[in-house]
Amino acid sequence: MAHNLIKRSIFSEILNHLREKEMTVIIGPRQTGKTTLLEQIKDYLVNSAPARQRVEPESLFYFNLDLTKDLALFSQQKNIINFIKDRKRGDGTLYLFIDEAQKIVNAGTFLKGVYDLKLGVKFVLTGSSSMEIKSKIQESLTGRKKIFKLMPLSFSEYAAYKNSALFKIIKKGKTISDYDFYEWEKLINDFAVFGGYPRAAIEHNTDKKVELIEEIYNSYLEKDIINFLKIQKPISFSRVASLLAARAGGLLNVNNLAKETGVEVKTVNYYLTILEETFIIKRIKPFFTNAKKELVKAPKVYFIDNGLRNFALMNFNNLSERIDRGAVFENLIASELLKIVKPPHSLHYWRSLQKAEVDFVVRKGDGEIIPIEVKAQKMDKPAVSRGYGSFLAKYNPKKAMLVNYNLRKTNKIGKTDLIALTVADIKTELGL
Repeated sequence: MAHNLIKRSIFSEILNHLREKEMTVIIGPRQTGKTTLLEQIKDYLVNSAPARQRVEPESLFYFNLDLTKDLALFSQQKNIINFIKDRKRGDGTLYLFIDEAQKIVNAGTFLKGVYDLKLGVKFVLTGSSSMEIKSKIQESLTGRKKIFKLMPLSFSEYAAYKNSALFKIIKKGKTISDYDFYEWEKLINDFAVFGGYPRAAIEHNTDKKVELIEEIYNSYLEKDIINFLKIQKPISFSRVASLLAARAGGLLNVNNLAKETGVEVKTVNYYLTILEETFIIKRIKPFFTNAKKELVKAPKVYFIDNGLRNFALMNFNNLSERIDRGAVFENLIASELLKIVKPPHSLHYWRSLQKAEVDFVVRKGDGEIIPIEVKAQKMDKPAVSRGYGSFLAKYNPKKAMLVNYNLRKTNKIGKTDLIALTVADIKTELGL
């Protein structure tokens, strides 16, 4: 099975946006499948769309700016303007798919100039580095584009691809047999260890998976960190990333990180910004309504992909054999939530002065708060930790979530619906 068969949840969102005049911009880390997604969209428009929305093949053009020949066309605005005019027929829309669009010199100004001529062109752009996109495209195209982020696979995308029959059974909410649970647990464990980069996720051979993840990380270091950002000390950068991996889910102390790596505080902060802008980590801030009563302004750090976190740790052991099993599963849930929770909603953690903790708190755009506790285990009945209980008593949320391997059940605790659920149910239950 080729990974172009993986159904990405962002696919329909992008299709809907193709009807808009503004540019469609798809960004995300390298090797998350942006080129494959463009091919899927192109194939849909030409072959599968409803008859009225179908696009003639001669009205759709794909350019990969990693190729010198394609990049040459974008060396001057007049080249691409003439290219468009020569192929434009009547009132129909011409589609230009441009992969790695940030490679155009002064890309933002270049594309803005062409766009503002109103030539009847729909631009669909991709770019790998958020920093490059921001520096070269974003500011110039204010009001002329919408950005979509294509991240590594979510667990639901992965499970639906790897075992669609079992995933459908799970999504129906039925109690599953021990046989099915064994398969389900294996899916969760494999994803928690190797992550969601498509090539690694679909590979069956464990050694090959590790090789692919190493290749992804080294490509990221070489292309984004050394070539584009001109980081002089990639080894120091990697050391910071490794220490962050060991502390994923813990409070971030930049001074300690600087001491242990021998890197200046200012440089560590710069590295953190880079790691965040290039979709490797995400810092989440504490939740509080009263800043005086709630402790710690320090963020927590999570890796957006578990495979890269485990590579930074050099630990691809099975989850059942790991002393950091809880931290690995917590990072998996963080990565799921980071793919789901987008503005105006926000993701936090909670910790009180008495050191009571809740793993995650989602603050929805309408002000509703949903606390989430993570249990890396099979459960027979919902069990609430003391810290979680104190949050529920203090804030009385309408709903609270307990993410575990198998149990799906709703109990009342005071005024709160406590919902035990699996990782596959999070998006639906959050209603985002």
